[in-house]
Amino acid sequence: MRKIQAFLLLSLIAFSHFSQAQIDQDQLKKHIYYLADDKMKGRGTGSRQAKKAADYVEKEFKKYGLAPRGEKGYRQTFEARVKRVVVKDSIRQADNIIGFLDNGGRYTVVVGAHYDHLGEGRQGSSKDSLGVGKIHNGADDNASGVAGLLELARHYATNGYKEKYNLLFIAFGAEELGLVGSKYFTNHPTLPLADIQWMLNMDMIGRYNPENGVAVIGYGTSSKFPTIFEGVKSDIKFYTGKDGSGGSDQTSFYKKDIPVLFFHTGGHADYHKPGDDAEKIDYNALQSILEIERQVIDNSMNQPKMDFIWTN
Repeated sequence: MRKIQAFLLLSLIAFSHFSQAQIDQDQLKKHIYYLADDKMKGRGTGSRQAKKAADYVEKEFKKYGLAPRGEKGYRQTFEARVKRVVVKDSIRQADNIIGFLDNGGRYTVVVGAHYDHLGEGRQGSSKDSLGVGKIHNGADDNASGVAGLLELARHYATNGYKEKYNLLFIAFGAEELGLVGSKYFTNHPTLPLADIQWMLNMDMIGRYNPENGVAVIGYGTSSKFPTIFEGVKSDIKFYTGKDGSGGSDQTSFYKKDIPVLFFHTGGHADYHKPGDDAEKIDYNALQSILEIERQVIDNSMNQPKMDFIWTN
């Protein structure tokens, strides 16, 4: 009888862990519809709405019980320059929002996504020739990545299980102005870069194309990634690419000899245009992408300190 009771107790614990491990699609929708609402006016760097987006991320981190790991609470403040000036204020203040899940581990896995976008097209980079003055909501770029960041933070903070390594969650500012926030962090890290096991970046993971699948870039930046991906399963297609650099915040970590993975569903007709709206996100696929990432993070917890490979 005692063996049966012990088995039932272990089964209940395992079920509880599994039930909390699920990525919540409703949470993903809540985050994206908030960040990509017209009221947020495209979250341009330095804008009042970008600050509201930063406040939103900070509030969620607090809710999950993450410890602040910025330079002032959760904040790491820096200045970003608008190079293609269509407005007067070319120097703008921005923030990285940084939350830490301390598992007492020797190493730390970094999970990141940028929360800024193009505002109303006046800071440059709009792909719409008539887009200046129109709100660029950036649902895919990159409210989708921030939603993924917050949902992974919620999962690991509430799953009732202590992972082997710590997790550092960073919402980067000013990515659209040249990866400014991630560059600032890697040049002014709030924990030693030598203690970072690897970095996962999410940028535009909301417009899944079943013909192409989701790209996982950076697979070649450590010899450990093939082992980490063993047994990873999904109901969507994904493929790997070796190079660690290119177009988003993982590049800043890669240039500091840190292994990286960059999840990305590719370009589309609404990229950097006013039509990148929340209702166009594939929420089923987004949930599946995060389940892939969760498996990869979990598998990486079984690895010793990972080596780094320069792929260029």
